Amino acid sequence: MSASAATKSVVHVAGYTTCGFYRRAASVVSSLALLFPSRFRIVEHEFPSREAYREWLIDEAAESGGGFRDVVGNRSPPPPGNLRATSHTSSPFCWLSSSSPATAAVGEAEGDGSDIVEFIGGCDDTLEWCRRLLATVGTTSRGNGATAAAAAMVPDGHTVGHAYDYDLLVLGGGSGGLAASKEAAKFGAKVAVLDYVKPSPAGSKWGLGGTCVNVGCIPKKLMHNAALLTEAHVHDVPHYGIGMTKEMEAASYGVSADNEHPQHGWETLRSNVQNHIRGLNFKYRVDLREKEVTYLNVLGNFLDAHTLETVNTKGVKSTVTFSRCIIAVGGRPTPLDCPGGDLAISSDDIFSLETDPGKVLCVGASYISLECAGFLKGIGRDVTVAVRSILLRGFDRECADLIGEHMKGIGIKFIEGVVPSMLEKTTDGRIKVSFSNGESDVYDTVLAAIGRTGDTSKLGLDKVGILPKTSNSKIPAVNEQTVTPNVYVIGDVMDGCPELTPVAIHAGKMLARRLFGGSTAPMDYRNICTTVFTPLEYGTVGYSEDDALAEFGKENVIVYHKFFIPLEWSISPNRGHSRGFCKAVVDKSSNKVLGLHYLGPNAGEVMQGFGTAMKLGCTFDDIVETVGIHPTTAEEFTTLSVTKDSGEDAAAGGC
Repeated sequence: MSASAATKSVVHVAGYTTCGFYRRAASVVSSLALLFPSRFRIVEHEFPSREAYREWLIDEAAESGGGFRDVVGNRSPPPPGNLRATSHTSSPFCWLSSSSPATAAVGEAEGDGSDIVEFIGGCDDTLEWCRRLLATVGTTSRGNGATAAAAAMVPDGHTVGHAYDYDLLVLGGGSGGLAASKEAAKFGAKVAVLDYVKPSPAGSKWGLGGTCVNVGCIPKKLMHNAALLTEAHVHDVPHYGIGMTKEMEAASYGVSADNEHPQHGWETLRSNVQNHIRGLNFKYRVDLREKEVTYLNVLGNFLDAHTLETVNTKGVKSTVTFSRCIIAVGGRPTPLDCPGGDLAISSDDIFSLETDPGKVLCVGASYISLECAGFLKGIGRDVTVAVRSILLRGFDRECADLIGEHMKGIGIKFIEGVVPSMLEKTTDGRIKVSFSNGESDVYDTVLAAIGRTGDTSKLGLDKVGILPKTSNSKIPAVNEQTVTPNVYVIGDVMDGCPELTPVAIHAGKMLARRLFGGSTAPMDYRNICTTVFTPLEYGTVGYSEDDALAEFGKENVIVYHKFFIPLEWSISPNRGHSRGFCKAVVDKSSNKVLGLHYLGPNAGEVMQGFGTAMKLGCTFDDIVETVGIHPTTAEEFTTLSVTKDSGEDAAAGGC
């Protein structure tokens, strides 16, 4: 590596404000600087727009003999990576120098390039550079014949004979915290889990298990299933002859028609969902006891790096000490910031709402907002979605737009380009919402789903030298280790971590194995599958088409795509708006699959297997040379042949 422990090197990250890859690279390098302040400093060169960035990087050539990439590439003697630098076009552009001011405005601190030590590359190159830098303890098998850099950990002072109350204290009893605590206990560690649910602003409370079990994935999927069953009853059941008597068939002259939308009992659904959740809460407590993990129903905040002050449900304070701590407190919904915003509920409240939600406004274009809008419409409620900019930011743009079209097609109303400016209680107990475009409407329920914020404000992190990001209150870390070596972080509260339950679970287990089981294997956050349970389900893994084009260039990416009608929908005449879609985003030179995207039924089940293939580095030929299972929707990936560049019709035909 070019960086050495003897000198303080400067890592430069240049990009434009709205580029997610720039933000990601800057976040990771910032964490590196936090962990090794004596070795590294980060300087960010942030440009206000893509155009301004490209002018600096590339387009100055006509006036000054070269953009900044040419300054790097043509330096004499050439720094490592100079040839790659001269052809680099995407954001970010990262390099290493030997000296620089502590902060830099745009265009400053690069000088004439005389202090450049090494061109690092774009986002992926920078992340890999950081991994190699940290790989000071060897390599570990990935299980496919390849090896990956082991997770280098800063010594945290843990000793077998310490005098603290616990070897490991886990803050937060959600999916990640529970997984980490039980895994550590398997290796003989003395472990305690602190879990205390602070009520939502609307007063909702729940039990052990965290967001996923209580107010997230589990109740969401059950209510989504209620919508699917209702949709099948209306659009599919009669056309399969179910419930049709001979008299009904005779009266209809053999022509089937959709059913009327059935009555739906919110209280029955809510009650059964909550009963199921309470059963899971109980099982989690039993499981902790069987695994010999101490469960403490108390709220904790740091007094120092080895001590927490705790407060129980009766307000009684105490202290608990630990050798190591894992912060796994997750996040909470970001509230509406407008007059009357406290009248809105959030996803913390909707699944246990005791009154029928009635006419609903979902505020936000996040997957949480669209999922809630989808299942509420599916069970027969009047639903409107208020969208400030675009749907599903961060996901594939084409797929997000197709989801929006489908949702509009089934009767969900969208108000685009607006935010609520005021919420007011009406005399009949409803909520009047005024929008930024001057329009207004009245709703029974307003659901805010505009984002999530790390639940760190009352942890006393300043007592242990940890500074959460001001933008999202999340904690920077490298290999889940914070700037305070014996304090770790996993799950949604870790900055840059995908907000997905399986990610938190897997990261928690792998961290526990490193801390107490002798493992060196790092958590791999790349190529993680996810599914959005909108009315038209969306499964995805890897790069979106938009991100792949930005990262690798249009000339280096080929996209295969197809529209299809799932067989199970083909005899339902009013499913005309319900087309499935799949596409593969492929690197032209290597034929490696960069991303897979699927819209259709059972998206999660379809995408899970492809996630394994992506993790093993599959090529497009690997997929199309696989014999498909017929007739299935997953099979559509194995028959992809039409490229976007060809301009050919992407609609599937025949068997």
